[in-house]
Amino acid sequence: FITAIELLGNPVEMYNHGTQFWMTCVAFFLVAPITSYLYLPVYHDLQLTSAYEYLEMRFNSATRTLTSAMYVIQMVLYTSVAVYAPALALSHVTGLNTYISVTCVYVVCIFYASQGGMKAVMITDTFQAGVLIGSLLLILGLGDYAAGGASIVWSRSASTDRLEFFNMDPDPTVRHSFWSVVVGGTFYWTAMFCANQASIQKYLSVETIGQARTSLWVSCFGLVLIFTINFYTGMIMYSEYHSCDPLKIEVITDSDQLLPLFVMNSMGHLKGVPGFFVAGIFSASLGYLHHFRQQTAQLQADTMEYGVIKLFISRTVAAAMNSLAAVTMKDFLHGAFKIDIPEHKEAITVKCLSVAFGVLSFALVFVVEHLGSVLQVALSFNGMVGGVTLGLFSLGMFFPWANSKGALVGGVTAAALVMWIGLGTQVAVARGLMELIPKNSTVEGCSCNNNSTALGKFNLVKEAAKTFRIVLDETEEPDLEEPEVFGLYKISYLWYSAIGFMVTVILGIIVSFLTKPQDPCSLDPRLQSPPIRRLLRALPNSWKEKLRLPIEDKDVPKPLSSDIRRKTSNSIYGTGITNLGMRLEDEKLPEFNSNLQKGGPTNQQATCRF
Repeated sequence: FITAIELLGNPVEMYNHGTQFWMTCVAFFLVAPITSYLYLPVYHDLQLTSAYEYLEMRFNSATRTLTSAMYVIQMVLYTSVAVYAPALALSHVTGLNTYISVTCVYVVCIFYASQGGMKAVMITDTFQAGVLIGSLLLILGLGDYAAGGASIVWSRSASTDRLEFFNMDPDPTVRHSFWSVVVGGTFYWTAMFCANQASIQKYLSVETIGQARTSLWVSCFGLVLIFTINFYTGMIMYSEYHSCDPLKIEVITDSDQLLPLFVMNSMGHLKGVPGFFVAGIFSASLGYLHHFRQQTAQLQADTMEYGVIKLFISRTVAAAMNSLAAVTMKDFLHGAFKIDIPEHKEAITVKCLSVAFGVLSFALVFVVEHLGSVLQVALSFNGMVGGVTLGLFSLGMFFPWANSKGALVGGVTAAALVMWIGLGTQVAVARGLMELIPKNSTVEGCSCNNNSTALGKFNLVKEAAKTFRIVLDETEEPDLEEPEVFGLYKISYLWYSAIGFMVTVILGIIVSFLTKPQDPCSLDPRLQSPPIRRLLRALPNSWKEKLRLPIEDKDVPKPLSSDIRRKTSNSIYGTGITNLGMRLEDEKLPEFNSNLQKGGPTNQQATCRF
């Protein structure tokens, strides 16, 4: 889950808004046990090729199609952000136009995708991971040394209230508070760990559930380490620019260019460092897109042999596009629309779909640049879909009464609501109706030698603003009313996953009970989370009857096997006494005898294992 989005976005988040978002690391340690004990056992027992197969087994194919559609939307949007982020770094370091940089990213990725086989991919996996970690540590070490050490870095951040960890404001419109980052972040990361195809495939790639749990915890500690490095890098950046904000004097036009600017200003004279930095950024993006190589390979094995997939599978944007093409082929063309495509045309069809998704993703890059911080945009896109998907999986695993109608109504409603809020917010940001207000920064320490033109322009604008305010004070206030932003658009993007999850689950349960709930006895026990099964089995019988749960075998007489019936005394049908010591009331004897002869249950309560 570490991409160029996090590597560029997290330091900028610290620079502009402080350390509150670092508290998402607390969520990692909440997500790990949730994943390990509630969701992971189900996936490990079923050993599914595709995570979305679970939804078809638990509900129906329509639910799976819904989730696949949301996945396609999510990944087309997210991939465009994942390409835009490294293109920013490349543009600033090399001086290339951002649009040209984006084009270069796509061209290079497609070329890279066509080189080498699986062995080459394994080698580059290790190499790129080393480059990523090495670049992070190099920038951290050199930056800290240039800033004068940790004490100076820490004190300068503290002096402007950037060291903030426990903002306990419960207002959901507060962008980053303890509650939105920790609670909302827990829903977000649970969706990424428990309802994400790439994550689930990683869990299933190991032999035992113990190994999967170990890898999960190692992943969480790794994420905490990288987030901490990123945020400390942001503190170093602020220490460097604490008296001369490059955004205010327009040295750069976008906050996401801060880290490349810092690297070039502080370390550009060191040969190889800027290039190593760009390599680390691209390694992160390509490393994330490696997930789609895994998923595409699994889908390929599960459906048909796509020749073009073999050509493009690797750690690239092209792999993501082919993953989308494979999902579209299997879940939509073959699944939802029942289109019979001849085998010799399947490869061509997938190739055309891949190109179409690539063009769409490429086009969206030029929309993404107007939506603000790449970090917030990316997390918003993931949150819109992730919460709904997590809600569908949770509805199936935790609530044995949930049926397909409830899942569909809950999922569609939640997806429509969250996407309306999320996309509406992005439109408001693009129109300038909503703006993120950063923490205080100054230009008092700027030297005219650094950028006399930009600084002079800034001072001119500042003086003009003062004059304008004086004029307004001496005249009547103009009748200017800013359009009011719709209330739901003000909700913090970190709550999107929680909203999607809650609406899906609550509405799904209500609709299920209104439309004949699922009979728990007819469910495969493996489709339910083991801790939930144990909890429901521990309920009193009176509760089980109200909840339509099966009664445990020990609570009701078991149907007798043929061997036991042969050992029963010949007088059983007359006296009501068996060799097992069971005595029946006379009025219930005929019903018992009838059921016994048929081999069925001996009471009206059907028994089953749950």
